[in-house]
Amino acid sequence: MPTDDHGSTVPRRQLGRYLRRAREDAQITVKAAADALEWSTPRIWRIENGAVGMRALDVKAMCELYGASTELTEALMALARETKAKGWWQSYSDALPSWFELYVGLEAAANRVRYLQSDVVPGLLQTKAYAREVIAIDDPYLAVDERERRLAVRMERQQLLGRRVPPAPQLEVILSEAVLLRPIPDPEAMAGQLEALAEANDRPNVTVRVLPLEKGFHRWVAAGSFTILDFPSERGREPEPSTVYTDGPTGALYLDKPREVHAYESIWTSASERALSEAESTRAIRALAKEYVR
Repeated sequence: MPTDDHGSTVPRRQLGRYLRRAREDAQITVKAAADALEWSTPRIWRIENGAVGMRALDVKAMCELYGASTELTEALMALARETKAKGWWQSYSDALPSWFELYVGLEAAANRVRYLQSDVVPGLLQTKAYAREVIAIDDPYLAVDERERRLAVRMERQQLLGRRVPPAPQLEVILSEAVLLRPIPDPEAMAGQLEALAEANDRPNVTVRVLPLEKGFHRWVAAGSFTILDFPSERGREPEPSTVYTDGPTGALYLDKPREVHAYESIWTSASERALSEAESTRAIRALAKEYVR
């Protein structure tokens, strides 16, 4: 995986936000914009949500409709050209749901990734044996070669934790004790997964902490598992807003409004206050690993 390959995810989202703001400043509705440009309303929504790349000429047409300044128009046309860049994960598009491609791009661009996991080891820290079992259980009807493609994506994603340029993100993980107690069929493979989690705490940019069941509920425990992504500032641009990500079998939810992120930050803080320290967590994980190979 190229170390500086972020793909077009962040530029698309940034461009969409600027275009939405320009439209709203001009007091033009989505339908009115679509009618004037002879596009569909869903196309405007996809653009403003950063779901698609953009041609510079289309951006120019939108800016002219919205009465944007020459300076802003030129800046957004330049940004549009960046939306055509491809990330490494796009070569695996046949093995990734379209909604997860967006997440992989955001993950690659983040400088801090926080997981609160109640049920399963997060993908960035899964061993190959553990990941293969999770993939097989998630979709037992997948052909073997399709499972291997998904496994390859998961293993490829993990390379970002060791990249040098840009610096690897800080990964912070809080695992419910239930994650450690829920085994896969092969006890030795499960022990290997737990040992890998303990070893992850030796990495300077990774922290794994355990949330004991005996600590009871944290705030909004029913919210389940989620990820919070934070992004670095870039010169001359607004910083990409922190984003909360959750997913399920049929799709994903991306939340980046300040009040939404604040709500999940409060859940993270509550869980963090109840979790074991890094050193205590490492000892607890290794003790459980030994139980699986007795």
